[in-house]
Amino acid sequence: MPALTLNDRPVQFDMDAQTPLLWALRDAANLTGTKYGCGVGDCGACMVLIDGEALRSCLVTLAEAEGRFVTTIEGLSRDRSHPVQQALVAEQAIQCGFCTPGIVMAAAALIARNPSPSEEEIVAAVPNLCRCGVYPRLVAAIQRAGRVARRRERIDAAPAPGIDPADAALAVPAMSRSPAAEAGGD
Repeated sequence: MPALTLNDRPVQFDMDAQTPLLWALRDAANLTGTKYGCGVGDCGACMVLIDGEALRSCLVTLAEAEGRFVTTIEGLSRDRSHPVQQALVAEQAIQCGFCTPGIVMAAAALIARNPSPSEEEIVAAVPNLCRCGVYPRLVAAIQRAGRVARRRERIDAAPAPGIDPADAALAVPAMSRSPAAEAGGD
């Protein structure tokens, strides 16, 4: 059984050691933020950090990940406080969001080793494909994330993940709480 540290927790997978890490993450660990895009390493949607390096999880087997530290988008920052996440939101560098987790992971690895990357360094380090074409805003967001990481700039926090349905009903006029919920019987 391949064993590794996943999002700071030791885990063992009862799976074939030749299984791509992507499928272990999605199917066995239920960490679905890591996306299946192409399966051949071209798109970068499945990017994770392995020992701090951004790697395509569709190309890494469980055997190759054995004994290593793997971080997925879920483990990068549970409250979206990572500078890359904050900057992507602030620069509106997210469209449909499918490629975003892979981009965040590649950019986080870059910022960790070089918090002041040039445009050329960003393009080389973040080869992810984005069908929505956020590339110009992406470069600006990653440079801004670097400034935040260097403490040269501050970004107001992005909203916390998730929202209670009752709170959503208060904010969206077309939604309302059910009568049972109002009476405490929900």
